[in-house]
Amino acid sequence: MAAVRKVTIPDGVKASLDGMYLRVKGPKGQLSRNVRFPQVTVTCEGTEVTISTESKRKEITSMVGTLEAHTKNMCRGVTEGYEYHMKVVYSHFPIQLKIQGNKLEIANFLGEKKARYARIEGGVTAKVGNDEVILTGIDRELVGTSAANIEHATHIRDRDPRVFQDGIYMVQRG
Repeated sequence: MAAVRKVTIPDGVKASLDGMYLRVKGPKGQLSRNVRFPQVTVTCEGTEVTISTESKRKEITSMVGTLEAHTKNMCRGVTEGYEYHMKVVYSHFPIQLKIQGNKLEIANFLGEKKARYARIEGGVTAKVGNDEVILTGIDRELVGTSAANIEHATHIRDRDPRVFQDGIYMVQRG
C-alpha cells in the first residue's frame, strides 16, 4: 500500500458508509460527504474509518490525506461545532448590519446609499452583536464559506487600502 490513513471516531459519534457517502452522526447533528475518488478506498469498521490507496501517484496519495482531514473535521463538527468571530471595522460611517433570512444586509458601508448583501449558507447561524458577527455551525466548510462571503461583500474597490480599512474581517476561529 502506498498510503493508508486511519481516523478513530470519538465516543458519542457514529460513522457509517452509505454507498460512496460517509455519514457522521453526533450530539450536534449529522453530516454527510461524498468520499468517491478514483483509486481511493474508504472503509468504515466499528470506531475506525480507513482511507487507503494502492497508487503511488502524488495526486492520489494527497487525496487520501484530504479525505482524512474532512473526516476529522466532520467528527469535530458534530461534537463541538465551529464558531467564527468577525470584527466590524469602520472609521467614518458606522456600518449597520441586519440578518434577513439567509442574507446579511450591510447598510451604510462607506456611506453608500445602496446596501450590500452577503449570503449565509444553510446550516449556519449568524448573530450580529456590537461591532461583531458570530457564525456558528457544524459544517466547517459552510461556516468558512459564509465568513468568506461576508468579507467579500465588504471588499473595497478603487480606493487606497491603506486609508480605507473599513470592512468585516475574520478575527477568531474556534
